Amino acid sequence: MILDERQARAILEKALRLSKAEECTVRLNGRTSGNIRYARNTVTTAGVQQNTSLSVASSFGKRTGSASVNELDDAAIERAVRRAEELARLAPENPEQMPILGPQTFSPTPAYFESTAAITPEYRAEVAAAGIMPAREKDCTAAGFLNDGAGFSAMLNSKGLFAYHRSSDVDFSLTVRTSDGSGSGYVTRDVNDVRKFDAKAASAIALEKAVASRSPRAIEPGKYTVILEPEASVELIQNMMGFDARNAEEGRSWLAAPGGGTRLGQKLMDERVTIYSDPANPEVPSAPWTGEGMARKRTMWIEKGVVKNLSYSRYWAEKQGKEALPGPANIIMEGGTESLEDLIRGTRRGILLTRTWYIRTVDPQTLLYTGLTRDGTFYIEDGQIRHAVKNFRFNESPVIMLNNLDALGRPERIRGNLIPPMRVRDFTFTSLSDAI
Repeated sequence: MILDERQARAILEKALRLSKAEECTVRLNGRTSGNIRYARNTVTTAGVQQNTSLSVASSFGKRTGSASVNELDDAAIERAVRRAEELARLAPENPEQMPILGPQTFSPTPAYFESTAAITPEYRAEVAAAGIMPAREKDCTAAGFLNDGAGFSAMLNSKGLFAYHRSSDVDFSLTVRTSDGSGSGYVTRDVNDVRKFDAKAASAIALEKAVASRSPRAIEPGKYTVILEPEASVELIQNMMGFDARNAEEGRSWLAAPGGGTRLGQKLMDERVTIYSDPANPEVPSAPWTGEGMARKRTMWIEKGVVKNLSYSRYWAEKQGKEALPGPANIIMEGGTESLEDLIRGTRRGILLTRTWYIRTVDPQTLLYTGLTRDGTFYIEDGQIRHAVKNFRFNESPVIMLNNLDALGRPERIRGNLIPPMRVRDFTFTSLSDAI
């Protein structure tokens, strides 16, 4: 159930009036979502879910307890308030607990669309058919998942801070496999406005990759020039975006400087690398406030390869005499003007990576990761894709990867972020993988 701002505030005020705690924060969330899942060219499950929940966090000094309910009648709300207070009196003190915030100013973000909230079961069936029918015609097998939803979140505390945000989203993924088991293709799409999602076009990409990746050839591991589609690089870049000041200052992150201090202000990457976050970006909007009610704003993290900001929790900011700054809720990486096809045409010899997965940490201090390619890996020669190649295990750091940039394409939305396709020199493959 999606409540408007007035309705949400009335319920929050009712709960807050019942509180006997020194400090109290009440949160209300509601969401309606639908989904369809298919595998082996057949729909397997479909459904709709609806839920509204209220949570109460009560504090006495540095002791806090919380309770939640998904019933909103007066008796249920009072039970939650009393239970939170009971738990708070039993809880140990948290030496890092901060007082709750007073009223804040939040900028609205364009994250809610009626077009998405109005998605029907018939529409979900059409999305499944767009993947299943073409796959059957090409003697391939499709397995996909579509999840859509719309909802709201609201909070009110005993110091008068009130926040309300609505959002909608569509998440889609599809894997297509060839009948001989040697080829696989994958595609994922996410949008806030379903009118920006083309199920037929997206499904065709996975099918095309599957057919093209049949009977891959083995080539020797080593260092190669690679082109990474956004799906192939996004997880590595997300893993890099731990810009927490405390971790850096205590020597526990890649942003810790040798001998003490941090790398704030240092140039650590190619000058073409600029990364920022912005909750109001119309392509990748996010919530304008954090869970404790801090306002999010446009923040530059890396500008022309230089580390520009570190995020500070309220506790660590007060301890260090800094201004509190939330970490990124989305990642927006600037790019160039070329398309993926342009990057391929400009490559004399290299490998196209369409997806990476099973990425695990090797060394957190240098951000060295290991992972595997999958769902379509291709050899490029003289500006053309020549044939599919067997998948690899790689060992690579996103910091080194972004130092070895050769070219950047136009940014694309991926998992709520904007990431460009990129061409990178000396990407390290350590062994072959038999997986497809």
